[in-house]
Amino acid sequence: MKFKEISEMSSDELATKKRDLRQESLHLRLQQQSGQLEQPSRLRLLRREVARVETVLAQRAAKAATK
Repeated sequence: MKFKEISEMSSDELATKKRDLRQESLHLRLQQQSGQLEQPSRLRLLRREVARVETVLAQRAAKAATK
């Protein structure tokens, strides 16, 4: 998901997206530990997407704090 798409989402949608991404990341890490992970690169992509979502949420929180 592109940064522009993420920044257009509402805060509630972002919180839900973050939770879903973290849950998927957990499942992939469990698969990796058991040796069943087929796409190791997916973990890296998920980590980056979570970071993008957290960045947008932090920017919004900082913007709200300054008002």
